[in-house]
Amino acid sequence: MPAEAADPLRVWFRFIRLNRRVTAAMAGELRGLGLSIPQFDALSTLTEREGMTQQDLAARLYVTKGNVSGLIDRLVEAGLVERRPIPGDRRSHALYLTAAGADLATRGIVAQKAYVARTLGQLPAQDIADFERLVLRWRDLAREQPVTGEAGEGLSGSS
Repeated sequence: MPAEAADPLRVWFRFIRLNRRVTAAMAGELRGLGLSIPQFDALSTLTEREGMTQQDLAARLYVTKGNVSGLIDRLVEAGLVERRPIPGDRRSHALYLTAAGADLATRGIVAQKAYVARTLGQLPAQDIADFERLVLRWRDLAREQPVTGEAGEGLSGSS
């Protein structure tokens, strides 16, 4: 199909459907580890930068602080995350992975990498580079637009 014939709305719908398909596939992989996507998002984000506050984590995951609060409560109860006081700040706590949380996050990351290798990783290197360039450009355009409403959930990873 010639580039000038591509309909941005059709591409958008294909992208949304693909996102739903890969999200469902990863949700199944993570369920096998006993994790939900939001739990994996939190754990894997903490592998990148421990010591952040719940507010920082919420911003990083594009969800509300209230959504993260209950999620972290459950991860703390499960022995996967711990809250540590921040000196000089009585209201906030720093979040850290426990050994069990770090192990589970690593297993989730391994599952995610394997899924990506079986799917996106099968494309030629130049196609992946072109796709990355397009996604980054689209991301930049999206960042220029105002955000309304509440954010949803997604798969973790650098954006």
